[in-house]
Amino acid sequence: MFTRRSPVLGQIQIDLSMAQGFGFVVPARVRGNTLRISSSRASATEPKNKPAAGQSVFVRALILSTFLLLACGGAKQESAPVPPAPAPAAAPEPAPAPVPAKEEQLVVFAAASLRDAFTTLSDAFKAANSGITVTLNFAGTQELRTQLEQGAQVDVFASADQKHMGELLKAGRVKDPALFARNEPVIVVAKESAKKLKGIADLPKLKKLVIGVPEVPIGRYTLQILDRASEKFGEKFAEQTLAKVVSRELNVRQVLAKVSLGEADAGIVYRTDALSLKEGKENVTVVDIPPDINVIAEYPIAVVTDAPHPRLAEQWVKLVQSELGQRALQSAGFLPPGEPAAAAPSGAAPAK
Repeated sequence: MFTRRSPVLGQIQIDLSMAQGFGFVVPARVRGNTLRISSSRASATEPKNKPAAGQSVFVRALILSTFLLLACGGAKQESAPVPPAPAPAAAPEPAPAPVPAKEEQLVVFAAASLRDAFTTLSDAFKAANSGITVTLNFAGTQELRTQLEQGAQVDVFASADQKHMGELLKAGRVKDPALFARNEPVIVVAKESAKKLKGIADLPKLKKLVIGVPEVPIGRYTLQILDRASEKFGEKFAEQTLAKVVSRELNVRQVLAKVSLGEADAGIVYRTDALSLKEGKENVTVVDIPPDINVIAEYPIAVVTDAPHPRLAEQWVKLVQSELGQRALQSAGFLPPGEPAAAAPSGAAPAK
């Protein structure tokens, strides 16, 4: 039984089972209650259990109104719980910076004349970097350059001239070359021919000469030296000397080997190579080239642009330029990079 007071009808009691009898659906929350309707306007003489036709229509309308009032506003409407808003997704944590791979090997391409000095520095480098392997590849500068251009995996390139390093720099193969040493060509003469050659002017008198190919730095320096000598000893001096050449070698150590083995009377090599000769040293004599004719070879070094081991490459370059590196180079006969040379640098105009 549910009771509500109406401003028009007064107290209203409605039996909800009656509402169901008229075809209304009663919500579960009010079932079992009764709505009682009493009106001051109702006639006392009317039969209690027999409503008139108009009254029946009125009662049905009244029940409908009251029922709707209860379902929509008369009773507290229950609502389904609203799920809480999902928490904002946490921002993904940034991926950790990649850890550089451990560098355990260093590959150095160096001109053949650097063999002794760089081998000494390799031992010092490995002692300072435990577990590091140093691979040294010595050959003619032009040969090393070709290997690098064809895709060889190299960390450091050390050249015996500025020309080849300049071409690699122009092609973007190396970065920031730096001069680290200089070298001086000399004439090495076989023991049997030592009496015939007292100086460079005697070269045309020999029967067999060996020099480097023009593409290798020592071969190009040799041609420059002969051109300078022609200014002093006659324009045919270079032509007459080259006519005695029986072999052109790919690197300076091969020139030295031919002379020390007696396969040639003389050849032009670097002073450092002449000093490095151990076996057969007694079979070779060294003759200096006058400063006004000679040239000075300049040695640049650089880290290769795509070096597989850039950290180790930079450490090697610093070692070569350090006090320890310079002592090793000078012990091998190299000149310091900044020392004024008596002879002209390679490529300079001949002395008049």
